[in-house]
Formats: sequence, C-alpha cells, structure tokens
Amino acid sequence: MSAWQLPETFPSTSGGVRWGSLGDPGQDPVVLLHGTPFSSYVWRSVARALARRHQVFVWDMPGYGASEKFAGQDVSLAAQGRVFTELLSHWGLEEPLVVAHDFGGAVSLRAHLLHGARYRALALVDPVALAPWGSPFFRLVGEHSEVFEQLPPALHHALVREYVSSASGQGLHPAVLDRLIQPWLGDVGQPAFYRQIAQADQLHTDEVQDRYGEIGFPTLVCWGEDDTWIPVAKGRELSARIPGAAFEPIAGAGHLVQEDAPAELTAALVAFLQQPS
Repeated sequence: MSAWQLPETFPSTSGGVRWGSLGDPGQDPVVLLHGTPFSSYVWRSVARALARRHQVFVWDMPGYGASEKFAGQDVSLAAQGRVFTELLSHWGLEEPLVVAHDFGGAVSLRAHLLHGARYRALALVDPVALAPWGSPFFRLVGEHSEVFEQLPPALHHALVREYVSSASGQGLHPAVLDRLIQPWLGDVGQPAFYRQIAQADQLHTDEVQDRYGEIGFPTLVCWGEDDTWIPVAKGRELSARIPGAAFEPIAGAGHLVQEDAPAELTAALVAFLQQPS
C-alpha cells in the first residue's frame, strides 16, 4: 500500500491531532472527516482525487489513527465536535467544503449546530446521525469495555480484524485491513479501541437530530446500499430531514464506501462539490 502520512500536529483540548493537506493552498478547501474505528487512511484515494481541484485537509481524531491516545482521554462525540471547531480555526477556514463519514458525520453536525462552525456545503457519507445506532456488538463492548480491554492480545487482534472487516460489503484487501487495525493494537492501541466505544453515547446525536431542519447550506447524503452497520433507510430519512438535501445511494458498497466504491463515491462528491453555492 502506498504511504499515507500526516506530518503536522495540532495540540487540541483532547490531545495531539495529526493532520496533513494535499493540493495547492490557493485552491478551494475541502475537509475530510473519518469515522470509527477508522482513520483518515480510508480517505486516501478520494483525497488524492479531490486534490486535483481542491486543497484537501485530512486529520485523525484524538484517540484514533496516528493521533495521541492516553488513559482518561475524552474521545466522545462532544469532544470531537469541539476539536473540529478548534481545527477549523487553526487552519483559518471560515467556510470550507466538508465531507464526513460515519462518526465524522455526527462530529461535523455537532460542530455546526452547537459550536457555530460554518460550511459552504456538506457531504455526509453513511453518517451516524439518527437514533438508534450501534450494533449489538458495539453496545456489548460499550457496557463491558473494562473486561474487553483485558483480552489477550491475540484474541483482541482477531476481534478487531473481524469487526473492521464487516464494514466492507466486498471484503478488504489484506494490506488495507492490516493498516486499518494497526492503530488499535499494542499496549496503547488496545485500550484506546475500547475507550472510544465506551464513550460512544447516543445522547450526542439526540442533542442535535431535531435541529437538522436548521441546516441552510447545500447537503448531500451518500449511502452504501449494502451497508450492514447502518441501513440505507437511515440515509433516506436523514436526507428528508435536511432542507433541500440530495440523496445518492451507492450500489455494491457497504459501510466503508471509500473502500468498496471509491470511483463512484469520488464522482458523486466531485459533482456535488463543484456546484455553485
């Protein structure tokens, strides 16, 4: 797999955030947000394509990917929404284009509705946005995270590998799967994996989901038709709640649309992001 590096560090209120940018600084800015339990690595193909016409900002949320992980860290959706707002200010982006996947969707929505972040347009890709959410496995781990943290490393490795694999409708390349689970291994990664699940509280979407009608910028909702983590019906429901939102189903893709159908997703995003506001 080609290298994917985040060379910069931002000292956020929830720990060091690794970030990077692609494309010429003078171009229209686009910010990409990943979900859980992933990292900016899932955006590598889309980011490189968008960088032909945009300056693309990518980052790993605190507690994820290459960013800082530590005991007692606040990695909740509430914290991530604040951190994203801090990052936008750090980057000097007053009204960027934003593309957000999974938990990143909730982060972008909270940053806008609760913290005043402004976007020129927002594309949501299989986002966590409407209750109920969280698979039976996700809820089980959340309720017993301290027990799961003590799993022998080999069992933890197998569990994370199986869990991440299930996000793809077509199956992940072994090297991609290895890269996606690597941050969750070892003495630092294993507790971090269970920490982020333990702090995933539906309250953080309940606080904003009745306010989606306030969104006043162009919005696109993309959804993998074979998503087994969050059913495509949630995408249709979400797009109906956001005034004027377009809905784009992506055939043959599971929850990780970036891996299952990168060309189709990129085409949908390019067409949307190039529209006049």
